[in-house]
Amino acid sequence: MDLPNIPPVEILPMNRLLQRRSFLGIGMAGGLSLWASAALGNAPSQSIAAKAKSILLIYEQGGLSHIDTWDPKPEIPADHRSPHGVIATKVPGMQFTSLLAKTAQVADKLTVVRSMYHKDGGVNGHPDGTQYALSGEVPGGPLEMPDIGGVVTHRLGSACNYLPPYIMIPGNHEQAAMTRQGFLPPETTVFKTQGNLADPKWQVPNLGLLAGIDQRRFLDRRDLLSNLNIGVASGAGRRLESMQSLREKTVDMLTNSATKSAFQLGDEPDAMREKYGRGHRGQCYLLGRRLIERGVRFVTVDVREPETPQSPGGFNMNWDHHDLIYTSGSCGTVRDKAGGEGRYGIGSWQMMGSTDQAFAALIGDMDQRGLLAETLVIFATEFGRTPRLNKFQGRDHWAHGYSHAFAGAGVPGGQLVGRTDKEGGYVLDRPYLPDDVAASIYAKLGIDRSKPLYTPQNRPVFMAHSGKVIEELF
Repeated sequence: MDLPNIPPVEILPMNRLLQRRSFLGIGMAGGLSLWASAALGNAPSQSIAAKAKSILLIYEQGGLSHIDTWDPKPEIPADHRSPHGVIATKVPGMQFTSLLAKTAQVADKLTVVRSMYHKDGGVNGHPDGTQYALSGEVPGGPLEMPDIGGVVTHRLGSACNYLPPYIMIPGNHEQAAMTRQGFLPPETTVFKTQGNLADPKWQVPNLGLLAGIDQRRFLDRRDLLSNLNIGVASGAGRRLESMQSLREKTVDMLTNSATKSAFQLGDEPDAMREKYGRGHRGQCYLLGRRLIERGVRFVTVDVREPETPQSPGGFNMNWDHHDLIYTSGSCGTVRDKAGGEGRYGIGSWQMMGSTDQAFAALIGDMDQRGLLAETLVIFATEFGRTPRLNKFQGRDHWAHGYSHAFAGAGVPGGQLVGRTDKEGGYVLDRPYLPDDVAASIYAKLGIDRSKPLYTPQNRPVFMAHSGKVIEELF
């Protein structure tokens, strides 16, 4: 496939050049403090206001086509141009494609970063790309790095004792397996709701006591287990404290009636459920708002519409549109082209139709409820799609340039950050990495990256150590 003959542009300020120095090369003696001050030179300072109390990450997995959504490119040659035209938004001069018609009406609440990229176009597979997006760390290093949500949980805890502090909705698709606890204790592990939220009978599994065990009997067993900890060697230290903490949180979940109530979408007014969309995606976005409202610290929505009688052949509807990206129905069910089977065309309701509706509803709803003031909302994907169509009329993986959207927690609205070239191929200015997104999340929450986490072997680890804060979000 012919790609635009435009060289990638990478603009590296001095602090990024310093980040490339090896920790070992600096020297072990005074190296730790020198490395921390250089690599984390743009860590949050007193001048950066930490305005977020919680994070809602909308992770649309599969590599959403940026040129069909956030970054329209009407100058692409006609044979490769998106049929979804440019539209105005609520903000003068800020344009999306027609696939974001509803989101265009809340553009005044959004900052769209059109200059996301991966160094040298690397990390362009779905598993590694997902892990990169969820952790803010390039995967494959000597130490498995935890999710950003786990780090946030470890540092800040939760404002809601009866719910897990880090929840993924629903977390039952293949790339959801790329979540990582890493070296952090068990209570930082993500809790996955599972299931199809469009099903009227949906409920979170394993949130109640086993049949035959009432609450009094359960608590008696809890007390007996606690007594067994007496006399445990002090060397067990952190591991024992971690398990005790996890056990107490589990008790809160299993015995508090508010736990199940938090997941009861039926308690929402019908009009609100319709506003988000009655499909699986809309109800997942809505549940994300419910959990944030109850004080859950970090919520990730990882969702795709499941196959239904109304969408035959739609058994893998992520954004991996290698085939027939602009078809009005199914991209096919047989793996005989480029691997895009099981999806619907990007313009269908199952894809961007439901996404546009749910995201616009989420931003408007959270703003009206006052939740947007203290919640950082991020619309993310692991990479974009190629500027040129392949021979199967699809677009392949592209990590040289793509888009994220941000809202809430002091993020200026109605703002475009960075730009790609006229075909959407390469970043021309203000380049940002997933590492920078992680650094910005920590800064918004007031987490000091100059203070390391520690492995069970007491090894210091600096989070988002290669990242810089995305200044325009502050």
